[in-house]
Amino acid sequence: MNLIASMAAFALAASISPGPVNIVALGSGARYGFTASLPHVTGATIGFSLLLLLTGLGLHEMIVQWPQLTEAIRWAGAAFLLYMAWRLAMDSGELDAGPATRRPSIAQGAAMQWLNPKAWLASVAGMGTYASGGDAAAVWLFTGVYFVICYLSIASWAWAGSFLQDYLQESARVRFFNRVMATMIMLSVVYLIVA
Repeated sequence: MNLIASMAAFALAASISPGPVNIVALGSGARYGFTASLPHVTGATIGFSLLLLLTGLGLHEMIVQWPQLTEAIRWAGAAFLLYMAWRLAMDSGELDAGPATRRPSIAQGAAMQWLNPKAWLASVAGMGTYASGGDAAAVWLFTGVYFVICYLSIASWAWAGSFLQDYLQESARVRFFNRVMATMIMLSVVYLIVA
């Protein structure tokens, strides 16, 4: 398998698997539609790609020197994700309910990646595998490949969510969907803390 195919396979396995960012993309697609969810997809992809690039260019050295930074990021990310899950679980399900109906933005998508322990693990593991020698060309190549795969992966979750829009025309169904999404986020937090 050539290097780019191997990088793409790693990126796909890490990006397409369920996680908080993908669950939010699914929920956004279901509630607002595919096109309206693209800012979240774009922000999450840019946020992760920047994290990956900086990891490859030396951020991982800082993490190695200060392991408590990794723990702080992990717990801050867990708290942020649990807050999101709580907000989803408490949502009324009313489609015209003011601030709760704001779709996730580019900035929120990017911030989610920086607070997502899964993103940090994928960045460190990926760069450790494909650019451990600090070769700038390898870092940029891996980041470019990952950007494309990440965007398509998160977009596929938003697209899948858009198929649920017809089902989610009643507030009771929206509440049920939101609580399922909140549970999935909480389970992903438990998995990320235990792993």
